[in-house]
Amino acid sequence: MPLHVPPAPAPALRSVLTALGSPTAVREARISALHCAQDPATPELPLPVHVLDRITAEGVSETRLAGWRFLIRSGDHAVAAAETRLTPDGWAFSHFFEGPYVASTERALRQAETLTQPFQPRLLSMPSLYMLTLWLHGDLSEDGAAGHPAATDLLVPLAPAPPGIPAHVPHRVADLLPVLMHRVTPIRLMGSPA
Repeated sequence: MPLHVPPAPAPALRSVLTALGSPTAVREARISALHCAQDPATPELPLPVHVLDRITAEGVSETRLAGWRFLIRSGDHAVAAAETRLTPDGWAFSHFFEGPYVASTERALRQAETLTQPFQPRLLSMPSLYMLTLWLHGDLSEDGAAGHPAATDLLVPLAPAPPGIPAHVPHRVADLLPVLMHRVTPIRLMGSPA
């Protein structure tokens, strides 16, 4: 089933295209794959990046949109990613980066395309766990900028995932969040006040 990728804001895409066309921005990124690319580098698969700052006993708190991430493709695979962020003047290029999350995101998206149910792909960052997931949202009518994970949405932890959480295994939000909640709940030490 094809994924329903939400359209990125036009200024976000323009800022990434401008950065890709800027020798200074590419050089300052210090990403060898961008420097050595034989084929043209093109931004693809814009994904809204949401941040989940806390998980409550009742479920998920609202997420906040932190930016849009574009996979940068050269040839037949992604070689880097570009991140944009919202500024007081609108969407702006933030930085290029490489590393394990680029290949892991590409792999998770390929896996998601084999699912029978249609989804809207997003990224969900959980800073308190140092965890990034591909969030497969079931409401295709949303624009990608708002919302929170529904109980039936899927979360696919990207590699590297926290210890004990298998990467690239889809989990329903209702199943994974209770496990994660226990990981972020502070443990009281003996003798500490209640």
